[in-house]
Amino acid sequence: MGTNKIDNLGGQSHLSRSLRRLFRKKIAVICLVLISIIYCLGIFAPIVSPYDYSEQDYTAIRQAPSFEMNEGINGFFTKSHFAGTDRAGRDVFTRVLWGIQNTLILTFIGMITGGLVIGVVFGLMSGYFGGKIDSLIMRVGEIFTVIPSFLLVLIITATLKPRIREWVIWVEDNSFVEGLISSGFIDYFVVSVALVSFGWYGTARLVRSQILYLKESQYIEAARAIGVSHWGIIFKHLLPNALSPIIVTVTMGMGSMVGVEIFLSWVGVGIQPPRPSLGLMLWEGGNISVLRNQPWMLLAPGIVTWIMMLSWNLLGDAMNDVFNPRTR
Repeated sequence: MGTNKIDNLGGQSHLSRSLRRLFRKKIAVICLVLISIIYCLGIFAPIVSPYDYSEQDYTAIRQAPSFEMNEGINGFFTKSHFAGTDRAGRDVFTRVLWGIQNTLILTFIGMITGGLVIGVVFGLMSGYFGGKIDSLIMRVGEIFTVIPSFLLVLIITATLKPRIREWVIWVEDNSFVEGLISSGFIDYFVVSVALVSFGWYGTARLVRSQILYLKESQYIEAARAIGVSHWGIIFKHLLPNALSPIIVTVTMGMGSMVGVEIFLSWVGVGIQPPRPSLGLMLWEGGNISVLRNQPWMLLAPGIVTWIMMLSWNLLGDAMNDVFNPRTR
């Protein structure tokens, strides 16, 4: 028991030391601040956004960024178009905020369920038990990696989406539940399933490799000798000591997940209208005519997307520096 307590204390001190080193890195702090600001704007989009994301103003179609200065503070926030309007007269700033919210929801669902829950649990089981369980999990994961991710998404979208839509329509017709289709529930569910499907295997492989090394340690042998159960060893002793690479992998994977979600919407298999999406906004503003005449339609979603992906990647590099023992 003494060995286990010492090991756990050591793991906690390592984590706290690594976090202190992280907050001494200016780039990491800046990235954390930028990500926090952007995601807070997305979370509070219903409060922050001056318009409804589907509200159309036919008198302000493709209007350049404007600031109403003649009606006081209230008019400045409710009559201005900080990032201009699109071809339907909708406020671009408002739609960017709601697009951030969609990206936030989908990437966190995809990363937490696929990258953490499924990937970590399968990696722990594969590395600790070995044998047939290891072979089964790894072979299933390899099957998913053989299929191109975009093709897998198309297959999932083509097979799941029509059936889920029929089920949701039946639920709305035969119960008091309403608004599931208009809320984008179907798109959220389908895209989340697609992200989870090819998001778990990399984390599982990483955790498996850590567990294969850690399970031969002396403190694990001592835990077995005093009768600690398999699941107790896995979750109380192995998992805490494998947290560092998991944190690094999840952080670096968030940037990729953001890019995948936006790409799916851009090619038309992600979030669909009327819900706004950064990918759709980039697609709508990504032609020569728009770039020449209404560049603001691309500017706001492009800058936000670039900041999110760059910040997550730089934060992942900083995490790797502070948690990787070879860099000390």
